[in-house]
Amino acid sequence: MSTETFYGLPPNVEFCSNCVISNQRPSSTVEFGSDKKDKKSTITFKDGLCSACAFAAEKDTNIDWKQRDERLREMLSRFKRADGRYDVIVPGSGGKDSAYTAHILKYEYGMNPLTVTWAPHLYTDIGWKNFSNWMHVGGLDNILYTPNGKLHRLLTRLAFLNLLHPFQPFIVGQRIIGPAMAARFGVPLVMYGENQAEYGNNVDDNQRPTMDPAFYSTGDPLDMKFGGVTMRDIIAEHGFTLGDFAPYIPPTRETLEQAGIEVHYLGYYLKWDPQECYYYAVENTGFQANPERTEGTYSKYSSIDDRIDPFHYYTTLAKFGLGRASYDAAQEVRNGKITREEAVNLVKKFDQEFPAKYFQEFLEYIDISEAEFHETVDRYRSPHLWHKVDGVWKLRHEIS
Repeated sequence: MSTETFYGLPPNVEFCSNCVISNQRPSSTVEFGSDKKDKKSTITFKDGLCSACAFAAEKDTNIDWKQRDERLREMLSRFKRADGRYDVIVPGSGGKDSAYTAHILKYEYGMNPLTVTWAPHLYTDIGWKNFSNWMHVGGLDNILYTPNGKLHRLLTRLAFLNLLHPFQPFIVGQRIIGPAMAARFGVPLVMYGENQAEYGNNVDDNQRPTMDPAFYSTGDPLDMKFGGVTMRDIIAEHGFTLGDFAPYIPPTRETLEQAGIEVHYLGYYLKWDPQECYYYAVENTGFQANPERTEGTYSKYSSIDDRIDPFHYYTTLAKFGLGRASYDAAQEVRNGKITREEAVNLVKKFDQEFPAKYFQEFLEYIDISEAEFHETVDRYRSPHLWHKVDGVWKLRHEIS
């Protein structure tokens, strides 16, 4: 068996003893280098338990949520305005998590939120319906921000071909739109839903309520990379301008500090449970689950607004051996919704399912052929995770 590993992943595959995630999960979803030899940090394990499960246990035993709620109310009181102006920015798509965040801040905590949305690549029908219901049923204000379509398609294409990470440009925009709109509209508080550290990103981030401002500290914007290519080179080779890239350039740390902008996570203050967010959103904002199961998993209500989304999860399967069902099932085990045995069966049944429904639209969107798609995906499969059996790619290590 080949011992070669890509992305600096641990050569020995280990699955969490509590959930179904493995030690191959990257601890960052934004930046992956184009060089398969790059070192990338992964979720941490201790005594067979992943950091996400350890934190889930801590939420149940070591955190005083009543005290956290009091801290939330105290924090919000510093930003609450009585003159009718917006006092908090809530980024999101109108999915279950952002629907919950914005609605509860307005109707339970008395804030006046402005919701801001970084547009999906290609809306699904149910995604657009839920987005509309966010305002019309949930009673919220929104700004839908859609970046230059020609540029966004190119960046998505580069990210797929060079990094096998087609969601990179979207994630960058989604991450910075909150602080960017806060600076533009003079709103000093931004509230995201949960911190991704809940699911395996840097576990230390769970210990603070605010986003690490280092993400926004940039040097020359022309040195920023998209799909492994600098902005400078993309402008020179494809005829775009610096202005076309404006939506992707994060505000500087100095800008945020001078404006007194703070970026918080609601999940630090309120115990975060995605399924409970779903129930809340259904009841209060008209959120609807997909009428059919999402390809690659058993769920019907998570990440259902973008037709490109299934290919984000399919590429994580190729690179890290973890597909959409693994992420969904691991999270539901941690929250006590299903058992590990149930999760294992769901992963085995759905994790490697190919996302066929929007496949042709994805190929057209990034202008590649079906053959080029499969060749690219296969090129990024790490040999320590995958091998071919009778011409078919198989994982060397599967959850059991």
